[in-house]
Amino acid sequence: MTKEFMSRLMGGWSKVRDNLSSRLAEVLGNDRLDDDFYDELEAVLVQADVGVNTAMELIEELRNRVRQEHVREADGVRRILKAQIRAILEEGHDPELHLPEGLGVVMFVGVNGVGKTTTIGKLASQYRQRGQQVILAAGDTFRAAAAEQLAIWSERAGARIIRHDPGADPAAVAFDALQAARARQAGVVLVDTAGRLHTKHNLMEELRKMKRVIARELPGAPHETLLVIDANTGLNGLEQARAFLEAVEVTGIVLTKLDSTAKGGVVVAIKRQFGLPVKLVGLGEGIDDLAPFEPAGFVEAILG
Repeated sequence: MTKEFMSRLMGGWSKVRDNLSSRLAEVLGNDRLDDDFYDELEAVLVQADVGVNTAMELIEELRNRVRQEHVREADGVRRILKAQIRAILEEGHDPELHLPEGLGVVMFVGVNGVGKTTTIGKLASQYRQRGQQVILAAGDTFRAAAAEQLAIWSERAGARIIRHDPGADPAAVAFDALQAARARQAGVVLVDTAGRLHTKHNLMEELRKMKRVIARELPGAPHETLLVIDANTGLNGLEQARAFLEAVEVTGIVLTKLDSTAKGGVVVAIKRQFGLPVKLVGLGEGIDDLAPFEPAGFVEAILG
């Protein structure tokens, strides 16, 4: 991560930091570590979209550590809370995309409007900068505009796109993309999918079919299945994660639009509940605005 991008990332998290830190400052400002203090602190975490269950667990653990470490001041409480959240995010943290030598496949899933296509374009650019040939599979055949948007990103990134007519079978698009990748000796296939409403059973079945076709044509693929979540979504992101985990084997999270949220605690909630690592974060619409997630930087950015 460049210093310039880290600076922008910290700036993007400023809304999260300003919202959470100011609320924490109110609670921590009086150094009264009584029941009301912990209740208020729990409410701050819930309002930051950490989730009720996760907030309760954090507060219970916090109480115990405060007693064990004989903490008497609010600064000590903040230190412990930061360590707790960082420990959650760092457990099993793995920001790398593990693709094999030869041909690797990454599938992107998520509901409408979360930034899947944009993320694919940014990632394609990164692989192209490393000298790899990249194929984009326009698997969102439900919306004609989706393929058009992906085509624009393919041009920007210098990648080739495989697309079919609107309404075509998305699994057929994935199949053709793999054939094209083999013919051109490409190193990476990035598969877009429709913005599936996770309450729609037939759309989830279609997603499973795409994954079966990919695995049949290239054993072991897709090698990564990334769930893209808009940071503004809040705890609805938990329901999205649960639904997609039931449909496909999600390997990691991409958190987008961090520059426009005032919460961001859903990162902690998803990690705590599902154990899914946040692999990438998106900040802005620029082609270079994608970076590996850094738990330590995130905690420092939001808690100071």
